[in-house]
Amino acid sequence: MKQLKKIIKKNFSSFAFFYSYLRNKVFIAFGLSLLVSVLDGLGLSMFFPLLQVVGGENLNVEATDMGKLAFLVEGIEQLGISLNIVSVLLVMIFFFVLKGMVYYVNSIYRVIISQSFIKKIRLDLLSNLNQMSFKKFILSDPGRIQNTMSGEVSRIAGAFNSYFSTIQSSIMLCVYIGFAFVLDAKFAMLVTVGGLLTHFLYKYIYQHTVEASRKLTHFGNAFQGQIIQHVGHFKYLKATGRVHPHGERMKKTIDEIESSRRRMGFLASISEAAREPMLVIIIALVIFIQVSFLGGNMGTMLISLLFFYRALTYMMALQQSWNTFLAVSGSMENLTDFQQMLRNNKERNGSVEIKGFHNQIELKAVDFYYGQTPILKDIHLKISVRESVALVGESGSGKTTLVNLIAALLHEDEGEIRVDDIPVKTIKKESYQDRIGYVSQDAVIFNDTIYNNVTFWAEKTPENIEKFNKSIAQASLKDFLDELPKAGDTLLGNNGINLSGGQKQRVSIARELFKEIDILILDEATSALDSETEREIQQSIEELQGQYTLIIVAHRLSTIRNVDKVVLMDKGVIVDTGSFEELMQKQERFRKMVELQEL
Repeated sequence: MKQLKKIIKKNFSSFAFFYSYLRNKVFIAFGLSLLVSVLDGLGLSMFFPLLQVVGGENLNVEATDMGKLAFLVEGIEQLGISLNIVSVLLVMIFFFVLKGMVYYVNSIYRVIISQSFIKKIRLDLLSNLNQMSFKKFILSDPGRIQNTMSGEVSRIAGAFNSYFSTIQSSIMLCVYIGFAFVLDAKFAMLVTVGGLLTHFLYKYIYQHTVEASRKLTHFGNAFQGQIIQHVGHFKYLKATGRVHPHGERMKKTIDEIESSRRRMGFLASISEAAREPMLVIIIALVIFIQVSFLGGNMGTMLISLLFFYRALTYMMALQQSWNTFLAVSGSMENLTDFQQMLRNNKERNGSVEIKGFHNQIELKAVDFYYGQTPILKDIHLKISVRESVALVGESGSGKTTLVNLIAALLHEDEGEIRVDDIPVKTIKKESYQDRIGYVSQDAVIFNDTIYNNVTFWAEKTPENIEKFNKSIAQASLKDFLDELPKAGDTLLGNNGINLSGGQKQRVSIARELFKEIDILILDEATSALDSETEREIQQSIEELQGQYTLIIVAHRLSTIRNVDKVVLMDKGVIVDTGSFEELMQKQERFRKMVELQEL
């Protein structure tokens, strides 16, 4: 069984991909398609007894000419139904009505499993992305992530429909050819050979469609990345007059995307335009050969033609839908590679669940690397509960990386980090990080109301409203909120466009306090603010001292005068620790940093 799975996965990778999400639903869909084609074939077979009844002598049609399909006529007669035009037509209608009912069920089922498939894909991608290690995430291409999770998934929906249309057409083709061979093997062989010749044209189309699809996916990923950069850096591009040069770069990518789309459109047009002419040419040649050289019963030939017209129609439909599927094959490859990348880079997670932070965080001989590059070396540090600790140093000294390790966003390569004497690697990350608040230099503001920004869309229960008001007061936002006509229901706009820098930071702080944290991390939270606003935020932070464990990454040293402990860092190592005044006295480097900023 394992060997069979390996063979299927290797040689039928697309089927294996769809099966991994749909399981036995795939075979139910195939079974319904088979039933539709069999009922259609039986309905078409009733044309033979119809010809026998209406003009058997003129067309030289006899029941024996039906070969193994003669059981239909025999079955009708055994039921006590005399063979006449009314009975034959009623039986034919019965088969086609039944086929229509099964076709309807098949179509509805296809819609259901298609929706189920796309939903599972989206949920799977979201789940795997949420479990992706932060270290891998910051090294990944954001354009590819966005394009894969939005545009590529939509294209996969088209791939699903095209793939199953191909399978359905294949089943129909096999059933109709089977009926034709039972009726007239020679005639069937001639048409089959003619149909196979069309493969050479479509093989050329397939190859070039796959190539164009891969290019489309590649440039689609690049364009999504450029959009993120264009929107994210729009102010800079606009202010420096570089918005148009960057726009020209995006235009080139758009041209590449449209070129790939155009090429796939041309190939699809060739495929569609050639389908019916080729079909008619094949049938005309076969009839000519059959009548002129092989001799044949005209009645048998007419019924065979019905089957083969159906068969060749579905063969052309098969080739068309397969070409459409190949047009999104690049998206399939990209999606499966992306899924594998996510699965290979899942965050390491422990099983020990913690309820809070009670004693201390301790880092023992911790080293951290990006690839082969050392970022932190031999870090020894203790942070006690409700202690305020500031990390200071030049840019690139490792402050933010150290904070990311403490927050379990990154994992140490050497040494050990323990929380309340429990190794962080053994802790269930969600239980630990749920006790952490994080405020960065770029405040995170959602395009929603102040209430939803602070409460993270919590229901407006009396308890949550009370918590909201408390966190607003702690973050020194109450006076600002009281001035707003809609108070907490005020919309903040895209990225908090309606707020000042200081107000954004206060909203971010209020959000973290609302979730009842033990540890509050402030990663250069005041570095982008003016002096007056900085003092106001600093006052809000100082009021939190003694209530929470504060870990502050500070660029402006004036904001950390009153913390319990200052950690001085340089080039990935801890140079010294102590109070602000202690470091001023014993560390010349720290004293110069303070003096330079005071200038």
